[in-house]
Amino acid sequence: MSTYAATQGRTLICRLKYESDLFDSIKELANQNNLASATFSGIGAVENAVVSFYNQKEKRYRNMTIDKPLEVLACSGNIGKLRGETLVHGHITLSDANGQAWGGHLMKGTKVFSMELVITELIDVELVREFDPVTGLNLIKIPPEDR
Repeated sequence: MSTYAATQGRTLICRLKYESDLFDSIKELANQNNLASATFSGIGAVENAVVSFYNQKEKRYRNMTIDKPLEVLACSGNIGKLRGETLVHGHITLSDANGQAWGGHLMKGTKVFSMELVITELIDVELVREFDPVTGLNLIKIPPEDR
């Protein structure tokens, strides 16, 4: 297990634009506010969603599109860097009018109906991802705790 005690910086309260892309909006907010490392959480509703599931044996993602109005029960994740580019890693839990739930990795193509986000900046640390051959994923590299 690797850990690092990060310091919290700014907290941004955000309301996303109607019919914007949820994934792209989070990335845009990070870039506009120079957030190299942050966490986020959100609630709201979407007109449709694209989520993915990581198949551990095949080491690849499988996308699923849900093409109907959904409540966002929870959306959380982090913002970091991969090869110098902003990377949003988010998970989302959704529900339809009958209470059926879906969840997975938040992907591009999820259209906002209404969405409220809280983004918390992490300072004194960069969430940099690197490829992990065991899992096949780009995982956060935890820096040594020597501040």
